[in-house]
Amino acid sequence: MKKIVTLVLGLVLTGCNIIKAQEKYTPPPLPIIPEKTFNINDFGAVSDDTTDNTAAIQKAIDAAVAAGGGHVVLPKGTYLSGPLTFYSNLDLHLDKGAILRFLPIDRYPGGSVEGTSFISGTKLHDISITGKGTIDGQGSPWWPQYKTEGFNRPRMIVLKDCDKILIEGVKLMNSPKFHIAIGGKTTNVTVSGITVRAPSSKDPVNPSHNTDACNVTGNNILIKNCDISTGDDNYTCGGGTSNVRITGCTYGTGHGVSIGSYTKGGVKNFVVENCTFTDTDYGIRIKTDRDRGGTVENMVYRNLTMENVGMPILMYQAYNAEEKEFRDLKKITPEIAERYPAASVAELTPAYKNFVFQNIKATTKEGGRAGLVWGLPESLIEDVTFDNVVIDAQRPFGVFFAKNIKFKDCAIKTKEGLNKIEITNALLTR
Repeated sequence: MKKIVTLVLGLVLTGCNIIKAQEKYTPPPLPIIPEKTFNINDFGAVSDDTTDNTAAIQKAIDAAVAAGGGHVVLPKGTYLSGPLTFYSNLDLHLDKGAILRFLPIDRYPGGSVEGTSFISGTKLHDISITGKGTIDGQGSPWWPQYKTEGFNRPRMIVLKDCDKILIEGVKLMNSPKFHIAIGGKTTNVTVSGITVRAPSSKDPVNPSHNTDACNVTGNNILIKNCDISTGDDNYTCGGGTSNVRITGCTYGTGHGVSIGSYTKGGVKNFVVENCTFTDTDYGIRIKTDRDRGGTVENMVYRNLTMENVGMPILMYQAYNAEEKEFRDLKKITPEIAERYPAASVAELTPAYKNFVFQNIKATTKEGGRAGLVWGLPESLIEDVTFDNVVIDAQRPFGVFFAKNIKFKDCAIKTKEGLNKIEITNALLTR
């Protein structure tokens, strides 16, 4: 089936049950940290541009652990350091004016051979990084080598299989690679009021690549009131993620609020609400492929404003398509989509179902596409509702390999006209 259809406004809205289920929300429990403080200066840390403070800061951490936990405090000043190991019942607190800075690339332990994470911990509980200070990755010398084989870049904060995590108030900037990478069987994560900055991957002078701001995979996750502009995903997660709420965030450069591309183990029960996107490559970006899929379901995106984004809404299951014509998402047409081959359903075949996009207003960059829903011939995306979605773009909205796609009170304006939708092997339900 190959055609362009014009939406009829006022279609019957479904998805109410998904929204109602998400209203019963309880935030994650916060970590409990003993009220003891350990000032890094008392353990020999020196504020200057040359001293390696790794040993001094780790001594302060170890002393806190030996005392049953507490707050390791960085007072105002600039402190160079190499990799640090985190423990349970611990808060790393950066006072206003405190800067914790990676050692330069030529002094960083392990260098580009190992790419050792800067702050790391596994199987911990009750941990936090707080304050009004800054962690600076000094990533600029690392970024140009992002495609070099054997060149490994450190991530800034890496936590795995942990429970009750809080990252609050701090500024993270210029990580050589990801700023926050939380994964495994992690539960109860709160990221609140942080700022993340790295140059866009399209920066003409100093582009940063793979500098994802907030990669959080796990269960019971709250991301709120953050201000993020980076060179890659502003938020992303992989399979094994559930019960996520992203609210009140401001997103600038980057790849938007993403899911995938590895979704094995499933992703479910998301609410993304009351956020703004300006100059992002995408607003909402959900991506996977046949070799890495799982079920992505029960997702709500509402009350979002997007300005000058590359594509406001992308749901895509052919992320690794070999043929170039299937990778240029701006230029996919019904004719191109009809050539996309089917495959047998297998263990890792992705499935997307039960999505609601509600109260979204967006404009795109020059040549931008209004949106794309792209399933697979053997696994159609199903049960997606667009309610009061207003988009001003040049290229049309496409719905390929999908069923039970509903539009209500939408105004999607492109060069094709108002509410013109390109479709292939798709059913738009009235």
